[in-house]
Amino acid sequence: MERDFFCIADNPENYHECFMRGLKKRNPNEKEFHQACDEIAKSILPFLFDNPKYLEEKVLERITEPDRIISFKVNWEDDNGNIRTNRGYRVQFNNSIGPYKGGLRFHPSVNQSILKFLGFEQIFKNSLTSLPIGGAKGGSDFNPKGRSDREIMRFCQAFMIGLHRHIGEDVDVPAGDIGVGSREISYLFGQYKKLENKFTGALTGKSIEYGGSPVRTEATGYGLIYFTKNILEHRSEGLKDKACLVSGAGNVAQYATKKLIANDAKVLTMSDSRGTLYCENGFTGDLLDKVIKIKSDGGSLSEIDDSTVEYLEGKKPWAIAADYAFPCATQNEIELEDVKELIGNNCKGVFEGANMPVVTEGIDLLQEKKILYAPGKAANAGGVAISAIEMSQNNVGLSWTRERVDTKLQEIMKSIHDSCVEYGSDGDFVDYQKGANIAGFKKVADAMISFGI
Repeated sequence: MERDFFCIADNPENYHECFMRGLKKRNPNEKEFHQACDEIAKSILPFLFDNPKYLEEKVLERITEPDRIISFKVNWEDDNGNIRTNRGYRVQFNNSIGPYKGGLRFHPSVNQSILKFLGFEQIFKNSLTSLPIGGAKGGSDFNPKGRSDREIMRFCQAFMIGLHRHIGEDVDVPAGDIGVGSREISYLFGQYKKLENKFTGALTGKSIEYGGSPVRTEATGYGLIYFTKNILEHRSEGLKDKACLVSGAGNVAQYATKKLIANDAKVLTMSDSRGTLYCENGFTGDLLDKVIKIKSDGGSLSEIDDSTVEYLEGKKPWAIAADYAFPCATQNEIELEDVKELIGNNCKGVFEGANMPVVTEGIDLLQEKKILYAPGKAANAGGVAISAIEMSQNNVGLSWTRERVDTKLQEIMKSIHDSCVEYGSDGDFVDYQKGANIAGFKKVADAMISFGI
């Protein structure tokens, strides 16, 4: 038997090296997936060596292998009568604590590696919510930008033809992600309903009129700030008058910015793929409304006409001096040099609204310098938490009030924070990466061991 596939439990460093060598051999050319697995493994291996049952049961090796990967062809017709072909995926990673749960992403960058990394992260994120949901992710390399409503409808209907037999309220419940909002979820759910001839909670992110939940749209951005407040309150600090950098201008960034403004923080930036919108005196509600309007129309932040802002073409937000950074755009958007600039400007904390937005070397430097770092699997878990709440409402045929859902979101984010503190405390310092990874892993690992091989 090759050592790459069976690592000897002599010490964490050797085990990590052996484990990663075997994982890369089994999953070649999947750099995002390698990065996600490496981050988890480094963080939890000391815990595994202190609790050798997890090593004996080879839980790390088992949890990094998806239950199944579904790939299918999506044929659809554009408005000019041309037949188009895209590829659809669903990575059903782990259902040890509940049905598979995770978003669908429609974006040209979608490939198997990205969806595996997202599905793997989703296992731990979902576990941290304390709700009974497993980890999954899916999507397509289809780009909805510039497409008409009818083209998007036809694509979603074709996509669901390939997906519907693999999902269901007790099997796998997809939600939205980049490129998949309420419009896309509506088309997907409408097609699912036709194909299956039943009205069930097989997708979340639906409109309230047919089974959706209040606060779902805001949940990831709001949850990020609720989690941040818990961290700062634990340190007897707050957000009032703190300068904040937000990246992105999509759903997560918009609602994170809205909640930061409501907490009297000073939001200096938002961004898109072309550059950064900088407001020296801090975003107002009116300016945020302009951002929301321009992005809903498919425009660029560079088109915003406002004397209080400057558009920094081709620039990221991270060179601007601020107290806290909130990356809310996409994976690996904060590179090592960006982290060095943040630290050089005395940034006190990085709180992830996106999934894996900081490169591995950047995370290591933040940890070395004892800078607050809140990983996405904890900090941005609010979206999937409310998706699970939507599932609960669907199961009993009820709709909760907005106030009740928002209160539940705050409770869940506080519970996640407390779990991170429990497993990540080192004296007065809390390693939120370590705490989130161990807390998320332990629940799933214990279930896997209970079920047998």
